[in-house]
Amino acid sequence: MYTGAILEGDSNLSDARKAWAKSIPDPETESYLARDANVFMHQALSTPCLDVLKECDGIYITDLQGKRYMDFHGNSVHQIGYRNPFVIQKLKEQLDIFPFSPRRFTNLPAIELAEKLVSLLPSSLNRLLFAPGGTSAISMALKLARLVTGRHKTISWWDSFHGASMDAIAAGGEREFRAGLGPLIAGCERIPPPNIYRGLFKSAANDLVYADYLEYVIEKEGDIGAFIAEPVRSSDVQIPSTAFWQRVREICDRHQVVLILDEIPTAFGRTGKMFAFEHFGIQPDILCVGKGLGGGIMPLAAMVALESFNRFGDVSLGHFTHEKSPLAAVAGLAMIEYIEKNDLLEQAFQKGQWMEKRLHLMKEKYTVVGDVRGIGLLWGVELVTDRNTKAKASKQSEEVLYECLQNGLSFKVSQGNTLQLTPPLVITEKELETAMDILENAISKVKL
Repeated sequence: MYTGAILEGDSNLSDARKAWAKSIPDPETESYLARDANVFMHQALSTPCLDVLKECDGIYITDLQGKRYMDFHGNSVHQIGYRNPFVIQKLKEQLDIFPFSPRRFTNLPAIELAEKLVSLLPSSLNRLLFAPGGTSAISMALKLARLVTGRHKTISWWDSFHGASMDAIAAGGEREFRAGLGPLIAGCERIPPPNIYRGLFKSAANDLVYADYLEYVIEKEGDIGAFIAEPVRSSDVQIPSTAFWQRVREICDRHQVVLILDEIPTAFGRTGKMFAFEHFGIQPDILCVGKGLGGGIMPLAAMVALESFNRFGDVSLGHFTHEKSPLAAVAGLAMIEYIEKNDLLEQAFQKGQWMEKRLHLMKEKYTVVGDVRGIGLLWGVELVTDRNTKAKASKQSEEVLYECLQNGLSFKVSQGNTLQLTPPLVITEKELETAMDILENAISKVKL
């Protein structure tokens, strides 16, 4: 029986997290964690925090006592690694010249980044707006879809995440983000995700039935203006088929529904291509990118749309204070240049193939590993107590997480039982092998 998600990420309120906090031997770290908990608003997935960091470099984050963690989470901003020297040098140069641009004026870095971004995309996707974060890019996309279609309803997937603002959580499907908030923005419909591993449609031979369900809701509900989804769902790493996405593209065209693809966590090489949608032979009407766009340093996102959508000059879709930040734009340009010059897309593909083999060997050896799925350097390892029922091994997933943390590997547990592994694209083969050794050691200790 499908029971839904437990949490989008690992819990910061569980007994395992409390035990981890008690295991920290350093009084200075304990003191800072207490100060943090006393001043920041407590919220799920965040406070209380795991540890206190003092520096980062490459694939590593380092705490106050010098303990280094290989970061296989990174909030999806660390494609080119932490504190990338190439990006930092560009930012230092820009700081000395022009660090902030007020609205109503433009600047060369913002123009150059906008031009570079659209040059990487299909020619019809050539109009964009920048924003200080991914949630804001989603908000602009939802507004634009309403204006384009004159319709006010959206469809998304249950368990999807598109940001934490009121409009984004209304459009998304994460229960934890809506809890206790009462009525949200009206007109947000949700359908099951094309999860062939644990779906409502048990008899379905493939995931096309989920596309058919999308069309069913469009026809029955009426007034649907947009369908918003991640082409590859990053939290628990669900990868629909090419046939699914091509059917969805046909359905959206047939019903004149705007297809919004959220690539905030997956763009810029994470899947072995610059954009994840390239794997499926489709293109969106609106694309949202962010996170890694700022080079792992600056907050920056963008909404890119069709040229034909550029007809609402009398509406403020964004209007953000840091809309055309020259610093953020320089970071974005440097990030893309670094990926291209160092052939990181091909490296992500090759390292992903090695990672796939290693993770599947773990599945063969350990019954707790119910499924392994991924693409490029985005992988999910689903832990189960029973492979037949797919029952979530949530307790065991936490055990694996904290064992790995003890041994210097950090990642996120998504949907209660999926170990989400997203190493930086700059990781070396030796570092990747070390990380997989740490993971396998932790999995080998699991008792069902």
